Amino acid sequence: MKHGFVKAAAMTPKIRVADPVYNAKEICKGIGEALEKGAKIIVFPELCLTGYTCHDLFLQELLLSQAKEALGVVAEATEGSDALVFVGLPVEKEHKLYNVAAAIQDGRVLAFIPKKNIPSYAEFYENRHFTPGNESPEPYRYAGKEVPFGTNILLESDAVEGMAVGCEICEDIWVPDSPGISHALAGASVLVNLSASNETVGKDTYREMLVTSSSARLIAAYIYASAGEGESTQDLVFGGHNMIAENGTLLAQAKRFASENIYADLDLHRLCHERRRMTTFAPKGRERYLVIPIHMEEEDTKLERQFPPHPFVPSDRTQRDKRCDEILSIQSCGLKKRYEHTGCQSAVIGVSGGLDSTLALLVTVRAFDMLGLDRGQITTVTMPCFGTTDRTYENACKLARTLGTALEEVDIREAVTLHFRDIRQDIHCHDVTYENGQARERTQVLMDIANRTGGMVIGTGDMSELALGWATYNGDHMSMYGVNAGVPKTLVRHLVRYYADTCGNAPLQEVLLDILDTPVSPELLPPVDGVISQKTEDLVGPYELHDFFLYYMLRCGFEPEKIYRIACSAFQGIYDRGVILKWLKIFYRRFFAQQFKRSCLPDGPKVGSVAVSPRGDLRMPSDACAEIWMRQLEEL
Repeated sequence: MKHGFVKAAAMTPKIRVADPVYNAKEICKGIGEALEKGAKIIVFPELCLTGYTCHDLFLQELLLSQAKEALGVVAEATEGSDALVFVGLPVEKEHKLYNVAAAIQDGRVLAFIPKKNIPSYAEFYENRHFTPGNESPEPYRYAGKEVPFGTNILLESDAVEGMAVGCEICEDIWVPDSPGISHALAGASVLVNLSASNETVGKDTYREMLVTSSSARLIAAYIYASAGEGESTQDLVFGGHNMIAENGTLLAQAKRFASENIYADLDLHRLCHERRRMTTFAPKGRERYLVIPIHMEEEDTKLERQFPPHPFVPSDRTQRDKRCDEILSIQSCGLKKRYEHTGCQSAVIGVSGGLDSTLALLVTVRAFDMLGLDRGQITTVTMPCFGTTDRTYENACKLARTLGTALEEVDIREAVTLHFRDIRQDIHCHDVTYENGQARERTQVLMDIANRTGGMVIGTGDMSELALGWATYNGDHMSMYGVNAGVPKTLVRHLVRYYADTCGNAPLQEVLLDILDTPVSPELLPPVDGVISQKTEDLVGPYELHDFFLYYMLRCGFEPEKIYRIACSAFQGIYDRGVILKWLKIFYRRFFAQQFKRSCLPDGPKVGSVAVSPRGDLRMPSDACAEIWMRQLEEL
């Protein structure tokens, strides 16, 4: 299971109540289907060999013996396969009846895991038939062999580091202290639940919440297989509500009342990364468990899982708008607190007519409105130089005036020209000195105006630029508060668009829409025929790729090879594999080489799950070597 991907299945066969022979055949069909699709963990519902709704027939010796025989048939169907299969049946042990999940692999029953919590309320009366399962595993004689029987059993695979499977049954997830909690703390990264949860109005919503929240709280994958068509409808109806979740995300969900089998690709390496990262996830109690090693062949799982190309940006419009409003609030509240603390009542911000400075100004205006300060105390400064175009210059001025801020223009051409003369820089040599000299002059102007007005310089650089080091050291790299430091470039555009859509100001909306339509550029090189000649993404690469790389490197801890694999999937038809690899190499090279710029960033608010602040999420040495990451990329 390369890169930690394991395909899981939750199956609901169409059964007959009290007919283990028929049910075994249907389960075997399901196993065959799941194996064809490459599933390695296959889960069937609670008591599916007999049917959950047998009621007092569970006390019939013939039904119990037939269920055991049927289990043997199902086990035989797994011969030659390394998939781990869970099937539910009633088992008699020492004259007591247990609701059990049998774990099967390659023709063998590896374990019997009994249900611990037996419900006897409302429509449930399981304690009429079943006994709560024992925790400590005990030997149980089945088919001439001793098989461990107990709840505290983990099945640990050698194919994926960190893959251990724990099992609970239906009601076990509904109780305050579910077995899944101790399973996860003992090392289970995958939890399976064999269930027979009947349908009542609204119950599916609560059930979905239980499964997703359990997977989130326990930082685990959760496979939930529920009874469906074929169960008795004497008093209850079962909808086959199958679900597969991972760390709070629902990967797959069956349509109820359709006996639908579902599949999902679990990412166990990501779960392991989350548990490493979360220092409050404290393993304990493993010594109380029997760990059964299972062998699985290491295979390259054929991925069906979708990876959104823009992980920082919700695809749903309603959710995206909500996210944008929340981020704008975080940014503006962060700046508001800084102003309250310092007693400062004016701001200075350089506006270029580009997206980043536009967002920073919008945030500053929002903070001043919250503070009850006059927008006229915001000094917006436009500083035209050799690369400034009429379009960006006019948009910067329109934006400042429309928002009611004080606009100052400082043409820095003469100052930069004199500076180049002093340092013996050929003005016709458009090298890094030519570009950075302009950026540092602009920062000096802003800082000095801030001193003059008693104001605070608001930084405009975004997180994507900081990750790549696409900022002039002690130029636009520096400010007194960087409001965009936690916002990736792909999200900046949506924040400005959201502001345009909701501002209720037609002139403001017009200028914001034109800024959104302007190519991203630092405008440090002379334009050609009045048009921007220096497009950032032509030089450093597409920001949507870099944001994708950044998310999966920092948030998920993925290795370059895995990031490359999922990027090729996410951007299929948009970028070819060679282009993705080219920019991925550049991303890693720049990310490691430019850490020294991030090590001395100004303060700024974290807005999402990824941040590069040296005081927060990214405590990275400036001299870290990128060799092992680059070596892996060279081998692709």
